[in-house]
Amino acid sequence: MTASTSAAGPAPGPSSQPPQQPQPQPQLDGQHGQLQTQEPEPEPIYFGPFEVTNQVFLTTAHSFALVNLKPLLPGHVLVCPKRRHQRLTELSAAELTDLFGAVQRVERMLARHYFPTATPSSPVPASPSDGSFNIALQDGPEAGQTVSHVHVHVIPRIRGSTAKAAETPTDELYERMAGEDGNVGGAHWDREFFPPSAAGYRPRPRPGGKFPAIEDCDRRPRSMAEMEAEAAVFRRVLVDMDTELVTLRGGGSGSDHDGAVVDGDSKPPATTDGR
Repeated sequence: MTASTSAAGPAPGPSSQPPQQPQPQPQLDGQHGQLQTQEPEPEPIYFGPFEVTNQVFLTTAHSFALVNLKPLLPGHVLVCPKRRHQRLTELSAAELTDLFGAVQRVERMLARHYFPTATPSSPVPASPSDGSFNIALQDGPEAGQTVSHVHVHVIPRIRGSTAKAAETPTDELYERMAGEDGNVGGAHWDREFFPPSAAGYRPRPRPGGKFPAIEDCDRRPRSMAEMEAEAAVFRRVLVDMDTELVTLRGGGSGSDHDGAVVDGDSKPPATTDGR
């Protein structure tokens, strides 16, 4: 027995042991007198300052999706990064990829749940192509963001039910999103801080981001020369941004000109014309 033990090598010392994970603690069931295992409480999930743990139906490495407190249409949900970034440009490349990967997954789930298949007896579940979606992101308060936490609206449009009518020139959904109907921050404020005396210094968010009413008949197509001139301006701005980014990386700052974290595998664009 001793030889067998020495052949296997010495027992690992305390310093080589992997860290011990907290184990669920057994609890005594008073009704049946049996031991039950109590799982550790999950970490709370916050949407801005509001806890939404019980509204969350999907979590990924960097994102989560939650049902909406004030949906505009059936199936209107939100997808957010786990870190409370206020603006889209604050997300790292990994967070950005994960966020929109989660948006795609949520689209497929909602299509499967809400959209009818081409034939009712089809064994193939419905896909996003069996309906349509509004995907919207209000990036900042001037665009109508009422919770300072990046969130993507995913709204299924069901054929024959909640889809935009083809003959209507505008979509009422965008009007509602910019009004009190779409004030998700106000709805959370009402739930958390009502009556108003409980809100303290925190004012109720106001809706916004409505586009000015412009009739299609008043919108004139631009000339090719006008569009080429604007594209040239944007290319020059992109070149300036790339130059600044290379300079900052050379100085070891680790961030781009907007302050967003630059991932180690990020690379400048392959071309210098911005395309």
